[in-house]
Amino acid sequence: MSPESRFQISVPGEALALLHRKLADARFPDELSDVGWDYGAPLSDVKRLVNKWKDGYDWRAHERELNKLPMFTRDIDVEGFGVLNIHYVHQRSEVEDAIPLLFVHGWPGSFIEVTKILPLLTATGTGNPSFHVVAPSLPGYAWSEAVAKRGFRSKYYAELFNKLMLSLGYSEYVTQGGDWGHMLTRVLASQYGPQHVKASHTNFPIGAPISFRRNPIRYVKHLITPYTPREREGLAHHTAFHTQGNGYFRVQSTRPQTLGYGLADSPVGMLAWIYEKLVQWTDSYPWTDEEVLTWISIFWFSRAGPAASVRIYYEVLRSSDILDWYQSQVPVPVGISFFPKEMCQSPRAFLRADANVVFESEHDAGGHFAAYEKPEALADDLRRMFGKGGPAAGVVPGKDGF
Repeated sequence: MSPESRFQISVPGEALALLHRKLADARFPDELSDVGWDYGAPLSDVKRLVNKWKDGYDWRAHERELNKLPMFTRDIDVEGFGVLNIHYVHQRSEVEDAIPLLFVHGWPGSFIEVTKILPLLTATGTGNPSFHVVAPSLPGYAWSEAVAKRGFRSKYYAELFNKLMLSLGYSEYVTQGGDWGHMLTRVLASQYGPQHVKASHTNFPIGAPISFRRNPIRYVKHLITPYTPREREGLAHHTAFHTQGNGYFRVQSTRPQTLGYGLADSPVGMLAWIYEKLVQWTDSYPWTDEEVLTWISIFWFSRAGPAASVRIYYEVLRSSDILDWYQSQVPVPVGISFFPKEMCQSPRAFLRADANVVFESEHDAGGHFAAYEKPEALADDLRRMFGKGGPAAGVVPGKDGF
């Protein structure tokens, strides 16, 4: 593996000019009256954002802010796929014995999800454990190179992540992930724990239903144990999402190339496709237009283009990865944070069936992008899980974070 290279975002002027031309030439659909969000992203919202993106949004200013992050790239050789040049944020704490933590995002996220929680996790002198944080961009996201051939399954993501952490000198580390980050870090722990992965935390509480064949005693206990009010709310939210909000999942897991033409050629189409998720998947988060446009611009200006980010759905769903993920035993301590507006939520019994769940935390507010919506709450959960007296304290030998 090559040494890491310091990375700075530098979008070519020609790319900015092309974006502005496309925005100026945008053609909008009509809209039925009084439908609100029922049909998707409202026309008034999208028009406002497009006008701001075209005439009132300064990408260069936000580019300079993003470039204050300690960003790097490194070549990682993945078996069967060759060398991938991976972009990542790597912020070391001033505490030498801080706990190495791998932070993995999902879709439609990117490394931007770590920006708010990063200073909280690397803080010192607070009486809480501190972390060395590594937040890679998934292949095909932001400025990570995209995979050039089909079949890049979750086990290859796990190989890539583990090799990245080893290359940075972290032979033992913990993980945090939501959305795809949950699935990928679970597979990572199954393949590389407990030798390298020592513990895992997620804010995406989804697990396989309990079956009689696999665990008859736990299955019967589950049948006679009523759900808590919070679990019933979570299941109702989960059901509503799967009946009304997961059309994107069906498209991206079956026809990513067809969708890709719109994402790659139409900044308005891409904006509406992602903006809908930012609003609908969060818990009344007060998005500013600047925040939305920065989030969206990272996709538009990404190294491989926005279409590359959705292929993960096809590759994983067209393999045995989901079944392996559901049935794999996680050989390390697991922590789970529950945020009420997370769209996918399973009963606690499902989550405990195949994992050694040592930490659980319920929150009164928050949704899918917990690290961005509620960074203080998520950071506090990690501190309590890994801090002195916590259920996963000392899992990384010699790294207590104090």
